[in-house]
Amino acid sequence: MAYPFYVAINLSLRGGEITNLERLNDLPLTFDNYIFVLTDPGLLDDIWRSAVYTLGVLLPAFAIGLALALLLNRKFPGRRIFRPLVLLPWAIPGVAVSAAFSWMLDASYGVINFLLRSVGLIETNIAWLADSDTAMTAVIIPTVWKYYPFFTLVLLAALQAIPGEQYEAAQMDGANSRKQFKHVTWPAVRSASALAVIITGIGIFREFDFIFPLTRGGPNEATQTLAIRIYTEAFQYFELGVAAALGVVTMVIAGTVLIAAGRSIRRESA
Repeated sequence: MAYPFYVAINLSLRGGEITNLERLNDLPLTFDNYIFVLTDPGLLDDIWRSAVYTLGVLLPAFAIGLALALLLNRKFPGRRIFRPLVLLPWAIPGVAVSAAFSWMLDASYGVINFLLRSVGLIETNIAWLADSDTAMTAVIIPTVWKYYPFFTLVLLAALQAIPGEQYEAAQMDGANSRKQFKHVTWPAVRSASALAVIITGIGIFREFDFIFPLTRGGPNEATQTLAIRIYTEAFQYFELGVAAALGVVTMVIAGTVLIAAGRSIRRESA
């Protein structure tokens, strides 16, 4: 674990043109890469887009995961068949999901435009991936589809650990379904929900597999998150030191959120 961190930090502190990693230590130590990154006005925009993308995925993915977990926790015909089907998207590689949604969101023959026209919600096709106003939504949709099964799995496990006697007691006290969820279900799954949100949120914040294949950070940087910016600096501009500095900044942001959220969970569980 330590060596990759060392390489990234060492790379971020080296000045000059980095053409040979074997001779990295011959370059001078400097904070120029961090000064460039932290004084760049575009950094706040990249952080903002990363936050929008993360929240845009987390909220609907959690809501879908919770709803499906509540459904799958009930007994109904075909539940054993339905459970693995619901969790199937989690097993599909992100690049494959992006390829499928690239076709579905196509401006000319995409099935999503066809369905929206069929129900009368739109009159003309939407260029989901080519319009700055819709590009972020277009990359959020497949990411939600990929991540909701994780919430379903975690929350379903937490739901199955709730003793049935608690629901029976709540029913005897006259609690309806809403009150049972508020006073029995949610307190039992709250800690698992918080942990799942933190783990998934950190993963989404640095997500690359969906944005780059679909939009490459465009159009007009509308979907350029920190992960895309790091790739661009490293492999398009060949500014490896700047890319490493951005990576360290991303790591610090994610680590700060993780530490703060972890303390909150520990206080709640104490």
